[in-house]
This record gives sequence, structure tokens and C-alpha cells, in this order.
Amino acid sequence: MSIKVSRKDSTSTFLGLVVNKTVFFATIAVIIFSVGFTLIFEQQADHYFGIAQTYVSEHGGWIYTLAVNLFIVFCLYMAFSKYGSIRIGGRKAKPEFSRWAWFAMLFSAGIGNGLVLFSIADPVRDFLNPPRLAGEDPVLIAQEAINFSFLHHGIHGWAIYSVVGLSLAYFTFNRKMPLTLRSAFYPILGNKIYGWMGDLIDIMAVITTLFGLATTIGFGVGQINSGLTHVFGIPSSLYYQIIIILAVTLAATISAFSGVNKGVQMLSKLNIRVASAIFLLVLILGPTTYILSAYIQNLGSYLVNFVDMSTWTESLRGTDWQKTRTIMYWGWWISWSPFVGTFIARISKGRTFKEFILCVLILPALVTFLWFSAFGGITMRDILSGDTAMIVAVGDDISTAVFVFFDKFPIAMVLKVLGLVLISSFIITSADSGALVVDSITSGGKLKTPKYQRVIWAVATGLIAAVLMYGGGLNALQTVFTISGLPFAILLVIMCFSLYSGVKEDYNKAERKEKLVEREDYKQNILQLVNKDREERSLDKIDPEDKDDSQTLSD
Repeated sequence: MSIKVSRKDSTSTFLGLVVNKTVFFATIAVIIFSVGFTLIFEQQADHYFGIAQTYVSEHGGWIYTLAVNLFIVFCLYMAFSKYGSIRIGGRKAKPEFSRWAWFAMLFSAGIGNGLVLFSIADPVRDFLNPPRLAGEDPVLIAQEAINFSFLHHGIHGWAIYSVVGLSLAYFTFNRKMPLTLRSAFYPILGNKIYGWMGDLIDIMAVITTLFGLATTIGFGVGQINSGLTHVFGIPSSLYYQIIIILAVTLAATISAFSGVNKGVQMLSKLNIRVASAIFLLVLILGPTTYILSAYIQNLGSYLVNFVDMSTWTESLRGTDWQKTRTIMYWGWWISWSPFVGTFIARISKGRTFKEFILCVLILPALVTFLWFSAFGGITMRDILSGDTAMIVAVGDDISTAVFVFFDKFPIAMVLKVLGLVLISSFIITSADSGALVVDSITSGGKLKTPKYQRVIWAVATGLIAAVLMYGGGLNALQTVFTISGLPFAILLVIMCFSLYSGVKEDYNKAERKEKLVEREDYKQNILQLVNKDREERSLDKIDPEDKDDSQTLSD
């Protein structure tokens, strides 16, 4: 179909706010209803959400598995095909941020505190409850535990973010469309994206983002409180957790108010620097050679088993390990994709498709694998040698496992304090970047809005987290994300087709235009040659004496 981009502005001013009223008010109504329902009917919600999760996992698991693998293939195709040289924002677009700042922001928004929380817990849990090698050699079980941690936290998840981020970046900066999820479906829906269909897509994106951030903040705050209890003896209680939420919300509000160029960028760089300091201390003070050699071995084992693990669906086993682990992770990544993808799109102007894919799909995964090889690898080595301290720690509370891990090192207290700083900074970064994304979507894709608008959403996220933590509804909402990820997975597959259609049409138009320009240049060159030839022939026909006279006159 021929794509003629309409730039209908659906925003209006309300009490000084620049908003799309339909998305704004519908979002608030759904949030109030959902939080109220979850709090009032918590036990019933847990029960019915659990049933729905089981049904989705059993009957929709193959859709998740197929979709996340298709995303990888699609991303690699866009990077290494003829479209890889396309620049987000046009040929002359310049990056808004340095590559270092850009990577720090996208990595901080995408990985969050999961890097700290699961780098030990996941390998231990998968070692104790092996997906496929129960009863086999413990060494093989340990290696596969690391492999599945790589699977759950690696390329597949970042492929999901890449699809959303690249789609929104292209339609926002190349097609000059609003920075909202609806824009990515323009090649398919046309101007219908400005009607109820587009509103519905954006409402789903905002609600998913807010609740996803709220649950992340809630569980992250629990981890901070557990860390404070372990390190400083501060009691772990709802009272202290509410205080931590208030502190996180205040910091996120200040950062969101200052915008992407200041607050978010500064926090993201802090995250990378603190994480690098922790890793280097573990590398230097710990078994250096083992960590580096384990990284190489783990990468090799992951790549060798990549296709097998990526397409495994337990079809012949009749077990439910994958349904409760892998499918849960795919639902989680997909549910976070509207938020992270929109944020990555916002900061990626000036990057080529190839650069975008390599830095969003590959580089974060390699950094994550290095971290897991250090923390999870040392843990696996110690368990195989008979040290069960980390098994006990994970069994007691996965939030404190990393702090127990730090006890192995000479400057344990320094590492623990840095760990608390890193967890806190990751959560604040997620909250403030989430506020910027929600503000962009609810304002109809505006990149610049009144600063206090961002503050509203930063406060709202903290408030939702506090209310749900107080009422005990975080677990129910976490289950909802596993369920809601399935329709989003289908939506993202459609998004791939939409992006391909839009890019293909624009590329063909650019090629036709370039050929027309070349043809015109060719015609001009031919005309010049013909005219020159005519002039030379006309001179040849002139009598030599006349030619001399003409030459004399010209002199």
C-alpha cells in the first residue's frame, strides 16, 4: 500500500497539561480500578490469575517460543541486509548522545536490578531443579544452569526491546510521527492509528509500563530493605519499605524533572560505573583466571546449545519447568518492551540500523554474560566443591544472596555498600525513564512537555508501588504480566511486518529518486558532450583563414 503519513495532532491542553485526553483519562480509570480490585479481592485475584497463567503457559507457550526466535532473525536481517545502512532520523542526522552515554542509558533501562538479583539466584535454582538433566553428572547440570541463565537474560530479551525500539525510532525520526506505540503500526492501519485502535494500543502500553515499573520498584525496594537488614541490621518491615519507596520516588522525580540530558543520563552513567567497580573488585579479589576462562567456556556452551534451548518446548517430557521459568521470562520481557523500547527509541536518533542492532541486541547480552559468569560461575564452582552457603542463602531470601556472596571477599563491606548503591540507582533509573516514557505516550508522542508532567507520572508510579506493597497485590500483578505478554507477543510480530513494510517502501522510493537523479545527471552529461561535439564540428567547417581571424578577434 502507498503510505501517506498524516500527522493528525490528538493532543489538547488540560489544566496546563499537554495530553491525549482519551489515553490520559482511560489510563487513570484503569489504574484505579485495577489497584482497587487487586487490593479488595487479593486472594481471588491470585487464584484466578494463577489459573489464567497456567492456561496461557500450556496453550500459548509455543507462541512465545516462536515469537522470540523470530525477533532475533528479524533484527539480524535488518542489521546485515541492505537496510543496515539506514540512519535513524535521516542521512544527515547526528546522535544526540555519545555512544558511551547512549549505551549506559539503554542498558540501565533494560536490565534494571535483575542483573544483581538473578545472577546468583537463577543458576542456583536451575541447578537444584534441573530443566532436563536431573540425575546426570552435577558438572553438566551446573553448566546447563548457566546456559539457561544466559538464555533467559540474553539475546532473546534484548531482541524484544530491539524490535520495539527500532520500530518507534524509525517512525518517529524518519517519518516524523509521534513517539507512541501506535505509530509503529501506521503501514498496516494507516490513519486509523489516530482513532480508537491507536488509543487502545497506547492505553495498553501505558498501563503495562506503570504496573511493570510499580512491581519492579516494589520488589526492588524489598531487596534494598533485605540488603540493609543484612548489612546494617535495619529491620525488614513494611514501614521501612514505604520510606525507601518515598526516597526512590523523590530521587526519580528530581531526575525526571531534569530530563533525559541531565538526570537520566547522569544516573545511567553512575549505574555503569558502580557495576564496573563491583565487577572489577570481584575479578581482581576473586579467582581471576577462573572467571575469564569460565566466560569463554560459558559463551561457547551457550552458542553450541543455542538453537536447542531456544526451541525447546518440553513436548515429549510432559513437565512444566519451562512453563514456570522460560515462559515467565518471555512474558516479563515482552511486558516491559513498550517502556524500554520507547525509551531506547527516544535516545537513538542518529544511529544506523546496524549500529542500533549490534549495540542493543548483542552488546548488553555480552556484558550480562560476563557478570553472570563471575557471580553465577563462582557460585556453581563452590557448590560443586561442597560449599552449600549460597544454596542456603538463595533458599532463605534471593534478595540477600548477593550480599552473602560478597562475604567471600576481603573487602566485603565495601562490595555490599556498592551493591546497595547499584540496586537503588537501577530502580531510580527505571522509575524516572519510565515517567518520561509514560509522559510521552499520554501526551500524544510529544518529545517536549511541561516538566511537572513528568513529575506526576514519577509520583504515580511510586504511589502505585506503595499501595500495592501495603495491600499485598504485587504478586498478583506480576502474574498478570506473564499473561498479558502473550497478546503483546502477537502485536510485536505484527510490528515487525509493519516496520519491514515501511522501511522497504521508503528504501525503494529513495532508490527510485536516486536513479532519477542519476538519469538526469546522465542526460546533462550527454547534452554537454553533444553540444561540445557540435561546437567542435562547427569550428572545423570554418575556413582556416576565417578561423585565424576569429582567433585574432577573440584575443
